[in-house]
Amino acid sequence: MHAVTLDAPRSADTSAPSFAAVAEELLDDVYGYLLYLTKNWAVAEDLTGETFETAFRKWRRFDPRRGTPRAWVLAIARTTALDWFRADARRRKREERAEAAERRDDSGTFGEGLSPELEESLRTLSAGEREVVVLRVVLDLDGEETARLLGISPTAVSTRLSRALSKVEERMRDHDVVA
Repeated sequence: MHAVTLDAPRSADTSAPSFAAVAEELLDDVYGYLLYLTKNWAVAEDLTGETFETAFRKWRRFDPRRGTPRAWVLAIARTTALDWFRADARRRKREERAEAAERRDDSGTFGEGLSPELEESLRTLSAGEREVVVLRVVLDLDGEETARLLGISPTAVSTRLSRALSKVEERMRDHDVVA
């Protein structure tokens, strides 16, 4: 690519350097600055691209009387990095909230009010086993209703419930809770 193709149209002031010349001269400096800030080469590369894209779009507004092109482009790089840090912080908070909500959903009300040992034993069951225990024991559905709801046979419901309760009983024995 030729540097001339990157020139943004300028006003009548021909003493100002072309965008292409500025970009070529400052590329390594901007990348190094952003790498120092982010400590991540991939993020620094992305932010460098964003910086020069923004600088290109705003090149017509650059006023050489107010400062050097270097200072102007580095100010854009700093703003780009700060925006990225803010967005990254928001993303991390969202992920932490989602993770906390997921943990709350996992512990839910199923084991609420039970002994810690029983809660732990119930949590070790598979999702299918916990579902059968909830439907049959907690919600007191009969075998036919549970089978219809789960889309399995009544025999499969009985077998799954029996195995789940055996696992819970065995784990409770491990905790010396069942005699």
